[in-house]
Amino acid sequence: MATMRDVAKHAGVSVTTVSHYINKTRRVSDELQMRISAAMEALNYQPNALARSLRRKITHSLGIIIPDSANPFFAEVARGIEDASFEQDYNVFLCNTDGNPKKELIYANVLVEKQVDGILFVASAGTAHDLMRTLAQRKIPLVLVDRDLPDVEADSVLVNNRLGGYQATRHLIDLGHRRIGCIAGPSDLTPSAERVTGYRQALAECSIPIDESLIVKGSFHYQSGFEAAQKLLSLPEPPTAIFACNDLMAVGAISAAIKSGRSVPGQLSVVGFDDIQLASYVNPPLTTVAQPTYDVGMLAAKLLMERLQDRDLPPRRQYLETQLVIRESTAAVGVPA
Repeated sequence: MATMRDVAKHAGVSVTTVSHYINKTRRVSDELQMRISAAMEALNYQPNALARSLRRKITHSLGIIIPDSANPFFAEVARGIEDASFEQDYNVFLCNTDGNPKKELIYANVLVEKQVDGILFVASAGTAHDLMRTLAQRKIPLVLVDRDLPDVEADSVLVNNRLGGYQATRHLIDLGHRRIGCIAGPSDLTPSAERVTGYRQALAECSIPIDESLIVKGSFHYQSGFEAAQKLLSLPEPPTAIFACNDLMAVGAISAAIKSGRSVPGQLSVVGFDDIQLASYVNPPLTTVAQPTYDVGMLAAKLLMERLQDRDLPPRRQYLETQLVIRESTAAVGVPA
């Protein structure tokens, strides 16, 4: 296998001149360029792209840290990131933390050691706040995805979660529901907290008293939605409708309703949040608040690559809007199944 020294000898130039030509670190005359190029072709010499990238401190690789690769929402975000990155000749390393802060720290360190050009971070909980701040302070290009941390010097891509929670709850109110349960996600995650804020806002706007017993905490997983709905449906005065803060919990709530002998939407209306592909195939098809999940990933990757081109850009916070998608899991109060 030919080496740079072989190319230099064949072209009659120094190894340093060949290096400058390949790495574009200094101008090489047109005559020497032609001689080096001809020597490389004659010897079938292929520059070591990895070594060249490391010397230039550019690896054309990005890291993605997500809490749950099995959750369709995060899978779709990651797909958007991967597609946008591939178009710009970037490779991606996908790290799944299972919502474990220790794994977040380990993977963040691994990505730094791999010398990725930047990191796209979907934190599992507020405990990751210090880690993200540390990465930002170390000047590692960072985009926060679906998380809002104003004191972290990083770009972020967010969805208008408060509006989405409001849209879901207002839809149920417009159908005549007054006892509306809410299955929240982890309280230390901004998307969950903002969706609950939207729920509260819609109730207050319509002068419906907020009953704290109707707000039950979940974990964004199917089983937590099932268990939270069971708790709500066992209340002395159970809700006639439930807003679940993501689709997986909404599907769990539908299962709990059916197990209790209730029909959906005849005896219980259910609204989710995300509009994952499963939402339109469950029985009944799920009314939900759609967020542009794939576009979130695409935009996050775009912001990160812009950041790589200009490290001096001020931190940017980009918002994408939600849209209510009405299907068959909601109906007016008293409408028979």
